[in-house]
Amino acid sequence: MKILLVGEYSRLHNSLKEGLEKLGHHVTIIAPFDGFKAYSVDILIEKKYNNGIKQKLKNIVYRLSGYDLESQNIKNQILQLQSKLSQFDIVQFINEAPFGCTAAVEKDIFTAIASWNNNIYLLSCGTDYISISYANRDNFRYSILTPYKNGKGKSFIHSYGLKFLTSEFKELHEHIFKRINGVIASDIDYHLPLRNHPKYLGLIPNPINTDNLKFEEPFLNSQIVIFHGINSHNYFKKGNDIFDEALTLIKQKYSERIKIITAKSLPYKEYIKSYNEAHILLDQVYAYDQGYNALEAMAKGKVVFTGAEKEWLEYYNIEEDTIAINALPNAKEVAKKLEWLINNPKKIIEISSNARQFIEEEHNYIVSAEKYLNTWINNKG
Repeated sequence: MKILLVGEYSRLHNSLKEGLEKLGHHVTIIAPFDGFKAYSVDILIEKKYNNGIKQKLKNIVYRLSGYDLESQNIKNQILQLQSKLSQFDIVQFINEAPFGCTAAVEKDIFTAIASWNNNIYLLSCGTDYISISYANRDNFRYSILTPYKNGKGKSFIHSYGLKFLTSEFKELHEHIFKRINGVIASDIDYHLPLRNHPKYLGLIPNPINTDNLKFEEPFLNSQIVIFHGINSHNYFKKGNDIFDEALTLIKQKYSERIKIITAKSLPYKEYIKSYNEAHILLDQVYAYDQGYNALEAMAKGKVVFTGAEKEWLEYYNIEEDTIAINALPNAKEVAKKLEWLINNPKKIIEISSNARQFIEEEHNYIVSAEKYLNTWINNKG
């Protein structure tokens, strides 16, 4: 089949493409340049107004008229690609707004691509109307909106996805859901808000290409290495402030026994190498399941502090602290778990092995691709 994957977050569509190609399908990814992360795509949509004088011009024009030059630039590029974006058997959008445009332009882009193809599907794997609405109603015990509601990081308000609660993005959501065959969740964080929705097709775990990620059993010497990767724009949203506080507590007690590596806003290819020597990786706090960075680190044999809540434990029928460490929004609790690992280094080796096995069993990119294919085929119009 010919498959078009629209948008890219955290390499999800790249790994899915690799699995689908192993199964003999032709896959094309179209996506905009994703800032410092620099993921590989087949058709790159260029942003022309994201720095320098052009960015200033865009901001002035938008303030004065509400007209977004970048959104129109992206829309024009896509409309000129009709011949390359038509007649696919399956089209999957990674998000309700995969190009980072205004709601009106995202609607135009979706409508255009959908009109050129049949069998349109949507992923819920980033902030969208349903997940943010669910979080905003405090249906989670805690969520990515928790730091915002606690007054943290409001200078980066766009990172919380609150735009999806506006009338424009609600209208976009409703327009998309009228047209799609169905929506798929990539993990528990998106599965919970979608339960009982008539268009929900189920959870398919994130595909991880373990062929590209070498497992290395932890080598324990005099120091335990802890890696803390930070995306500056998502500092509070990811709970990096809580990790920093926990590390301060741990350094006071175990400064001789630990080494801390901190990396900020690295391109993907550098990031994936930057934590090679680490035993422990601090990923994110406000999650119930693992995101892409956590899963890839687990595949490489790292003990990851991330989302590993009871809903995730129940879904996969596993025991707490055997595959990943649930990072609670409490620095003292995070520090307590770090201390437990520092004082029980054999647990690091045990969890490392379990994590790799879990990724191979539950997140294999070819198995995941097969699940996508079955879901798409069973719900074709």
